[in-house]
Amino acid sequence: MLSYSLKRIGMLIPVLLGMTIVVFGIIRAIPGDPAQVILGQRATEEAVRQLTAKLGLDQPIHIQYGSYLMDLLRGDLGESIRTGEQISKEIMPYLAATAELTIFAMIIAVVVGVNAGIISAWFQRSWFDYLAMVIALIGISMPIFWLGLMEQWFFSIQLDWLPTTGRENIRNPVDSITNLYLIDTLIQGRFDQFGEVLSHLILPGTALATIPMAIIARITRSSMIEVLNADYIRTARAKGLRMSWVVYRHALKNAVIPILTVIGLQTGLLLGGAILTETIFGWPGLGRYVVDAIGFRDYPVIQSGILLIALLFVLVNLIVDLLYAAIDPRIKY
Repeated sequence: MLSYSLKRIGMLIPVLLGMTIVVFGIIRAIPGDPAQVILGQRATEEAVRQLTAKLGLDQPIHIQYGSYLMDLLRGDLGESIRTGEQISKEIMPYLAATAELTIFAMIIAVVVGVNAGIISAWFQRSWFDYLAMVIALIGISMPIFWLGLMEQWFFSIQLDWLPTTGRENIRNPVDSITNLYLIDTLIQGRFDQFGEVLSHLILPGTALATIPMAIIARITRSSMIEVLNADYIRTARAKGLRMSWVVYRHALKNAVIPILTVIGLQTGLLLGGAILTETIFGWPGLGRYVVDAIGFRDYPVIQSGILLIALLFVLVNLIVDLLYAAIDPRIKY
């Protein structure tokens, strides 16, 4: 297990290095002079020259990349051109907001999706199986932006049950400690704020959970059907074990690898791909932060945001790989 883990972690080094090269190259491949684009067409040549020197764009490309890599190793993501703040500090609240939304959405997706898939496989070809798979197909096909707007119209405007946008009640702001508002409100014992934060999470969380929930349900069903037809499952049932014990204790453990794979992939995608949801619900997350930076031509923020999203995706997949070995020792061979 230790040897396998070290090898998987060691494989991250070339992957991370390749990520920095790709991100660095993408930003440098944008047409035009970045300094001119940032300052506008009316900027003087002197101002453009000063900003070019400040950004290090007057250096040879290999020196620029070397400086960029050394800054990354020190944890320095640079400064935002728009705000002048250190990106490593400025980006943390946005990252925490996206992480909180993603975790909430994935909890919904995993709990509902896995159990729906298990029950569908358990009662294969029943009315529940057909209904669950039809709903899963609709969930995969449904556009997030349409679902989000419909949720706002029904639950916020028609029923007035839940807030439409934002992350907190602006009249009762959260005193942030970790930037994860659910945890912050519990730490401070502010259960009234906890309820308000949770109510703001429900609509964007359920909208974001729809597609991964449908995918997880379908993968769980397929994997469980294969395992439930195995000889050892029939033997366990012949011994008189309760069906729920057979399914959750024996079958699910052996069917979990493909389920875990899709959960890891969907978590990584949500961490970097919640832009539509964050825009519709006014959620101050990482995707929206990068999109706003694109509008302001804030290249250091764009570069750092893309790199951080890619890093999160890689780390999630590393965790999944390590869980493989923990669940099934045969994986390391």
